[in-house]
Amino acid sequence: MKPVRFALAVAAVATLAAALTAVPPSSAGGTPPRSDCYDTSLPTTVEESRLSVRTAPGRQPASDQLLRAGGFDRFADDFDTRLCRAKGLAAAERTAARHGTRLWRTAVDRAQGRRPDLGTIDAYDDRPLYWAHLRATHALRQWAPAGVELTASERAGLVTSFVEAARGLTSTSFPRGKDVTRVLVSGFDPYTLETEPRRSNPSGVTALQLDGRRFQTPAGPVAIETVVFPVTWSGFDAGIVEDAFGPHLRAGSTQRADLITTISQGSAFNIEQWAGRWRGGSPDNNNEGEPEVIPPNDEWPMPAPAEFIETTLPHEAMTSAGTGPFPVQLNPRICEWPADGTPEDRVCHDGPPTPGWRAYSGGGGNYLSNESQYRSNRVRIGLGALDVPGGHLHTPPQTYAADRTVLLDDQMRRLRHDIADQAVALVRTAARAVQED
Repeated sequence: MKPVRFALAVAAVATLAAALTAVPPSSAGGTPPRSDCYDTSLPTTVEESRLSVRTAPGRQPASDQLLRAGGFDRFADDFDTRLCRAKGLAAAERTAARHGTRLWRTAVDRAQGRRPDLGTIDAYDDRPLYWAHLRATHALRQWAPAGVELTASERAGLVTSFVEAARGLTSTSFPRGKDVTRVLVSGFDPYTLETEPRRSNPSGVTALQLDGRRFQTPAGPVAIETVVFPVTWSGFDAGIVEDAFGPHLRAGSTQRADLITTISQGSAFNIEQWAGRWRGGSPDNNNEGEPEVIPPNDEWPMPAPAEFIETTLPHEAMTSAGTGPFPVQLNPRICEWPADGTPEDRVCHDGPPTPGWRAYSGGGGNYLSNESQYRSNRVRIGLGALDVPGGHLHTPPQTYAADRTVLLDDQMRRLRHDIADQAVALVRTAARAVQED
């Protein structure tokens, strides 16, 4: 199913422009090979500038190492060449969309064991896809062939043609049939790479493990589709969450989901009971962020503003399923402040929310994980899909070897497998609980 193109609105162009930096990234490595079809003076994002960040002095950039280790370097280089051959904007958009689709499908196939020929690093690794994604958006922002002049809106649309496909938004297609239980799940990119460029994100790993999965239960077949979100406020302001979930929450649609959940990396396996209507403004992958109320999305039906939205996931089944090896709990924690106060007057407790008070944070905090839960369930309520359970699952965090030259060690590999496999089991448990309800 093709979602609404989330970055083509004028507002989206403005938020993207705010994330750009006029300082071109270092040419010391980690960036696409340049030719006369690229203009290196054109701005790229702060996030894209990390293509040149090294794991240790004297080492190649982390992006180069991980692209090669995952076998995705060939795709990145091929895209740079193909983009240079594009004769105009329409051709470039087709090239970008095809490349995005190819990257997403290859990453899913590799994660699920269908590409053992690809790379040398563990199949559960989400980082080759992440860095290949940044290589492509970096190239698209500096694509400037002779005789082609792009407006800001046209370039934003060009980037969107790639991003929608590369994040799975254009491939969330469920099988039809009244007996099929349809589950839509989201994960996240790695983040805080300025301090640790080797970062992975267990939620993104889980999304790649789940995408396209089908399994049978006594109550009938279950079909799972996934997407991966950026760790950027501008991406959320442009509507990526609503555009991912909204098309699957419309009444009467043959693609309507029966269960939705967002997933992100946290401190433990927590099912967050409450999502709050406040973003704390901690820096995102573009080093941006301002404390504010989560803005509405005028492209989708919005319910009356709610300070908190409560999960409707089948948490009792999920916490008692014994998925292991980690404990799973419902987290009721919230922070709120009185309507006549300020965020500094906040009080934290184990819910429920106090009538008339304002949200400061849900159980998952007030970063993009909380916002993914709030936005996905806000549009679910706005579309009247009250019969569709929805919520958020936090996973334990990934760890990294003390030796920064090591991309992946046995401890990291085992932990990532354990986290992702348990997250997959929890999604399957939730699907079965929905069937039995």
